[in-house]
Amino acid sequence: MGIGYKTSWLAVQDATPEDVCDALGLRQQQYMDWTSGTHAAYRSGVFVIRPVPAWTIAHGRIHLPPEIDLTDPRFPAWLESMSTRLGDLQFFTSDRIGEDHAWARAEGGVLTRAYYYSGTLGDVPLHYGEPTAVERQLGVGQRWLEDGWEDWEDAEWEAWHGAMPSERHVMDIARRWSLCPLDIVDEKVTSRGIHGFP
Repeated sequence: MGIGYKTSWLAVQDATPEDVCDALGLRQQQYMDWTSGTHAAYRSGVFVIRPVPAWTIAHGRIHLPPEIDLTDPRFPAWLESMSTRLGDLQFFTSDRIGEDHAWARAEGGVLTRAYYYSGTLGDVPLHYGEPTAVERQLGVGQRWLEDGWEDWEDAEWEAWHGAMPSERHVMDIARRWSLCPLDIVDEKVTSRGIHGFP
């Protein structure tokens, strides 16, 4: 089982797992191999590892501060503070059950792009910055509940839903921005990572 579906992850460029753990404030840290850490983070906590050169991944369902979710105005500030500490980073989440999908990028402590579609809410509660080239190519990340949505007819709602992202789009954006965790070959990951709890 690889990292990717039904979870969230940070991809941090040129940072050590120890640095990322410190920035996330992880406690009860334990070193684990790729398989054990991945399974553990799907149950609870966060697993931080550098599975490929140049990128460290912090994966888990709870690595955001517990009182903050993607609809919270403090979420962009959290990403910026993480980027100030760690440098360039990206955030992704994908959950096909509720059709909740998001991606964000912060560079040098500045949030440059963020988009969150919540199928659970039927809304796009976060859209910041201009769509990137890959988003435009995929046809996602360009719509939210624009002015006048209260008067939309069925055809307009169908077009809106058709422009919303799926988990496949999240993986494609991750692949083009940095790396897609689904592309990591489990058997080739020889480094150990760190599992801990915020």
